[in-house]
Amino acid sequence: MLKSLIVALSLLATSPALAQHAHGVQKGPSGGPMEDVAGVHAELVVSGETLTIHVLDEAGKPIDTAGFTGSAMLISGANRKTVPLVAGGQTLVGKAPAPIAKGTVVTLLIKTPTGKSGQAKFTSP
Repeated sequence: MLKSLIVALSLLATSPALAQHAHGVQKGPSGGPMEDVAGVHAELVVSGETLTIHVLDEAGKPIDTAGFTGSAMLISGANRKTVPLVAGGQTLVGKAPAPIAKGTVVTLLIKTPTGKSGQAKFTSP
């Protein structure tokens, strides 16, 4: 009984520390899901077959994407497609062969001009 009480109290004591580090899904300024990847924030916006990644700094301000490269793997059921992303302005944009369905898993791979690379996983809204 005492051992169970000690375990329960230790879990309660660590909960606030764990909660401070849990990120969960963040919403970006354009309303899409946003993840940290390669030292930047990437926000996914889907419209029909167009996939747009808004790239932001830590303060949430748009970043010029000149020199960025990337691709997105789209997975819906048994279908898998890789879509190259083209940098332009403050976004990376790609076009899928068909409209992107809600619930499609989007794995983003990007590389910054400084050579930092990373990936993030989204679910299409």
